Amino acid sequence: MRKAPALLLSAGLLMATLTGCAPTSAADACVPTAPDGAASKLIDVSGSFGSAPTVEFPTPVKAQETERTVVIPGDDDGPVLTAAQSIRMSLAMFDGATGDPIPGATYGEPAVYSTAQLNPEITKALECVTPGSRIAMTVPQGNQAAILVADIFDVFLAKANGADRPVLQSGLPSVVTAADGTPGLTIPKSDPPKDLAVAVLKAGDGDTVSETSQMVVHYTGALWKERTIFDSSWQNGSPATFSPDGIIPGLATALTGQKVGSQVLVVIPPELGYGDQDNATIPANSTLVFVVDILGTLP
Repeated sequence: MRKAPALLLSAGLLMATLTGCAPTSAADACVPTAPDGAASKLIDVSGSFGSAPTVEFPTPVKAQETERTVVIPGDDDGPVLTAAQSIRMSLAMFDGATGDPIPGATYGEPAVYSTAQLNPEITKALECVTPGSRIAMTVPQGNQAAILVADIFDVFLAKANGADRPVLQSGLPSVVTAADGTPGLTIPKSDPPKDLAVAVLKAGDGDTVSETSQMVVHYTGALWKERTIFDSSWQNGSPATFSPDGIIPGLATALTGQKVGSQVLVVIPPELGYGDQDNATIPANSTLVFVVDILGTLP
């Protein structure tokens, strides 16, 4: 991924809260905070979705607040960006004072961005978008405005949304999920399973994860013996992206064949984890516990 311009990212990776939308599957029920205003309507955008746009506007463009105009509507039945989650998009940025492209921010291959990491004003302009949308934005920058045009290819789930499933195997950790999707873990004081244990807590009906899939996930990782969390994308503030061939064997086995929208509980014995080697805060011979929400896959 190319290095993102400073405007694009939120200082300190502040969590961006999308306040204008209630969770919904219908795009027309979502009301964005950023208005379709006079400044954003000055941006003339031509070209087809998925290709570099031709962007023209009278200079200088001034904006006292973030505005956005939908140039190409997306899929009304597609997932709606309503929370701190991830999207896959291509975008171009221009100097509102001169009309010149901003170096390093020309339209390119789509990349995955977490709304928790984006500049909050850009996140505001992206509220309620669905896949297939092209959005023109004006974002205040001092007395002028930055101009952005974004094509939205994918909007990933904020949390697992599959049907609840009972856990049939006894002796596994219990999981209670908060309203925002964050899981809470209670690990038994008994000995862990000797073999890999996998329980689907929520069964999704989306795309199937293959051995070569790139996944967008939320996860919590814990140590069975210590009953402590060693890593959590929820605590880190944004989903993670990885593939089965880039993670420990037990987790790869557990997630391959699962569907997007699923929440999966995995207990991994040491030989399918990090074995007899220490790994950062994970002691040697540790049994690991993961709760993974599969939010989407990349093409």
